Amino acid sequence: MTQHKINITIKLFAVYQEVYGVPELVREFPAETSVGKVLENIIAEHPELSQWREITRFGVNLQFVEPDTVLQDGDEVVFIPPVSGG
Repeated sequence: MTQHKINITIKLFAVYQEVYGVPELVREFPAETSVGKVLENIIAEHPELSQWREITRFGVNLQFVEPDTVLQDGDEVVFIPPVSGG
């Protein structure tokens, strides 16, 4: 039986955008993937981002969510690291 896949858009801000060099990514994940798992995937690709793991907030479709929030196909995920300055 094939596992269902979902496509999500990952909006990158601040340090995440600096590291990737693009404002967003479109990725495919297994169904039932949580926001936290998406962040783990991003950190696996760029381990230098691990210092931001504990202090990054998450948004899905313009709502703040917890890391265990399960994603749906087509969701837009935002990683919001702390921003300094004004």
